[in-house]
Amino acid sequence: MPTPPLDVVLNFCAGWSKLDIDEIMGYFHADAVYHNIPVDPLVGRDGIREMIVGFTAGWDRVDFEVRHALAQGDVVLTERVDHFVSAERTISLPVMGTFELEGGLIKAWRDYFDLNQFMSQLTA
Repeated sequence: MPTPPLDVVLNFCAGWSKLDIDEIMGYFHADAVYHNIPVDPLVGRDGIREMIVGFTAGWDRVDFEVRHALAQGDVVLTERVDHFVSAERTISLPVMGTFELEGGLIKAWRDYFDLNQFMSQLTA
């Protein structure tokens, strides 16, 4: 029996705390699109992997605190606070995420957030 889309996304979000890039990438469809709305979208696992590796460098873990999640069919919406944790600091970023699944894998992922809110905490 296939895993329901809501469970796939919640498991994906929980997996970030380990920063196991191979595990994270296992949730993506081969030609997935990942779009952090303030920046250009990435297409395909290779581009997504490269961005995730670069974005997570220097962090001990990234915790996706899912506050609300709702699924309708293969679309899952999440309201989250993403916590980027290192020995020096923790940055907390409110995020609204949209996931579209196909065949139990993430086909499209869009995150909506205020990039300045992240950058201002990074430079503080």
